[in-house]
Amino acid sequence: MTVNIKKCTLEDLHKLQEISYETFNETFKHHNSPENMSAYLERAFNLKQLEKELSNISSQFFFVYFNKEVAGYLKVNTDDAQSEEMGDESLEIERIYIKNKFQKQRLGKYLLNKAMEMAMESNKKKIWLGVWEKNKNAIAFYKKMGFVQNGAHSFYMGDEEQIDFIMTKTLI
Repeated sequence: MTVNIKKCTLEDLHKLQEISYETFNETFKHHNSPENMSAYLERAFNLKQLEKELSNISSQFFFVYFNKEVAGYLKVNTDDAQSEEMGDESLEIERIYIKNKFQKQRLGKYLLNKAMEMAMESNKKKIWLGVWEKNKNAIAFYKKMGFVQNGAHSFYMGDEEQIDFIMTKTLI
């Protein structure tokens, strides 16, 4: 088993879009209407939007490879790229997704550790994320990794308002 993490660049734009669609669909299509899924995917993962996010110096994407195949990805935000006002001492994990066929290989933990390492290197005091209140597996994983729920915010899947729990972990 070989696991590698690689920072994404603009050259990875199409590969990023592909894995974004695939992993988001795998994770949420069974819980949402096709119309809302389609609307969200088009808004969040169109090439122009992903290029804008990849070009933002306060956001970074990483692919995780399992035996040389892209198995998932991570997106982290700092400063004004964070989706909530959490301050300069925080790093947000905005996206962490692993393809279904690579689940249970500890790849999510690899990506989470990468985010924590980045936060500590940047002297951040807190790492945080939003997770859908109905995503019980992810919530259990984050709790196991030391995150605690300390808030919530709205997340729109198409025209449907959903609730994401805000979970944080103090680093320092």
